[in-house]
Amino acid sequence: MRVSREQAAENRGKILHTAAQLFREKGFDGIGIADLMKKVGLTHGGFYGHFSSKEDLMAQTCAYAVDEILEQGQDARRTVKGAKYKAFIARYLSAEHRDNPGRGCLMAALGVDAARQSPIIKQAFTQSFNRLLNSLMNLLPATKTEAAKREQALLTLASLVGAQVIARAVDDPQLSEEILRVVNKNLH
Repeated sequence: MRVSREQAAENRGKILHTAAQLFREKGFDGIGIADLMKKVGLTHGGFYGHFSSKEDLMAQTCAYAVDEILEQGQDARRTVKGAKYKAFIARYLSAEHRDNPGRGCLMAALGVDAARQSPIIKQAFTQSFNRLLNSLMNLLPATKTEAAKREQALLTLASLVGAQVIARAVDDPQLSEEILRVVNKNLH
């Protein structure tokens, strides 16, 4: 049975959305194509109508996950009064973000995993990092030079990602909270 273009686009979107969530929760190698397609409610064979390989899906998922986090950030910034940069930091270092990696930042969820992947995945990850970096730079005061904005954004993004990775990895809830709180305090 042939599906319409609209249905095909919807199916592709479901695959990307579900893969983005599952990869961030379980890692790139934590879920196979058959399990992913079953979760989406489509056949394993249907996968290849949308993606050439799992690697292709992984690369496209990097961009999709960053699109999601940038959209969430734009929505949050519309409701924030005051310093958008500080609000971004506070939101990123929240317990909610820590406890929901499947809906969170690609960098914190898959950074270590991406380092072990193919050049294609590393390139997609790098492009995604640069998009996040540019978005963060845009939140900084216009009075700063571009070089100063980039340096501050690099420091901030590396600190945020590192804090989330460690806060998720430790088995001591108080230490986890302390990591998020201390990094948040010192980035402001």
